[in-house]
Amino acid sequence: MEYLKSTGIVKQFTNHLALDKVDITIPENSIFGLLGPNGAGKTTFIRIINQITAPDDGEILLKGRKIKPEDVQIIGYLPEERGLYKKMKVGEQALYLAQLKGLSRNDAMKKIKYWFEKFEITGWWSKKIEELSKGMQQKVQFITTIVHDPELLIFDEPFSGFDPINANMLKNEILDLKKKGCTIIFSTHNMSSVEELCDHISLINKSRVILDGPTDMIRQQYKTNTYEIGYSGDPEKLKRSLNDSFEIISEKTNHKLHYATVKAGRPSQNNDLLEKIISTVKIQSFNELIPSMNDVFIRVVEETNNQLKQKAIYE
Repeated sequence: MEYLKSTGIVKQFTNHLALDKVDITIPENSIFGLLGPNGAGKTTFIRIINQITAPDDGEILLKGRKIKPEDVQIIGYLPEERGLYKKMKVGEQALYLAQLKGLSRNDAMKKIKYWFEKFEITGWWSKKIEELSKGMQQKVQFITTIVHDPELLIFDEPFSGFDPINANMLKNEILDLKKKGCTIIFSTHNMSSVEELCDHISLINKSRVILDGPTDMIRQQYKTNTYEIGYSGDPEKLKRSLNDSFEIISEKTNHKLHYATVKAGRPSQNNDLLEKIISTVKIQSFNELIPSMNDVFIRVVEETNNQLKQKAIYE
């Protein structure tokens, strides 16, 4: 079921077209990756959802109806550029921001206390934000984003400033929020996090959506018919067993076990490859190499940029 949908979103800033007829559908109770290079239009799109700015054309639908100003109360937004007041004390600030989102002082205190204890930061209550490290500030900002139990959460580079341990803690919290029924928009340049967390993605480049769909399906779509074979035996015999349909891209040896990365000339040749080498060497492992989201990201953006350059040449 769709939770949020954009149709034909256009946004122009003076001489810069930030978004050009952007159509995106975000399923309910999913973690949705909003991806793209710097300047692609992601932040503008997020700001439109938050009603910080309005589109020049198109609309945002929330649960099938046009989004309304009061819907900001059910949204939690963690921006890339953090917005905490540096001179204000941590506890006072968390309480103030929770009340801005509609919580009573009593409810806000209960929820903040719960999260401060969970994140082991109760000792920070009377510290000023400027006295905290970037990672500590991130924890406070995360709590102020989720404390009012929003339906829709928007995280823009949420792991910035976190060490690996705290980043992993935050990933687990995001997954837990999804289990509790939240719909999450996740914008990041960290493609490994996209693979770990995101069910669906949309990739924006040069103001347009150039790739959209379930994460696993996209990775399968861009696979290159490449396999890694771990084997024992004579590498030269392996080479002789392959014909022009297969190309050895790389080889290495590790503790007397040989590895060869082999590319097939067409899809679905794994059985053919196995038949050719199974009587020649002893196979220890055989894996198809599925491209990472980082590989897909780079490939699709480069292809789109090249197409745009060619189009500009002929116009």
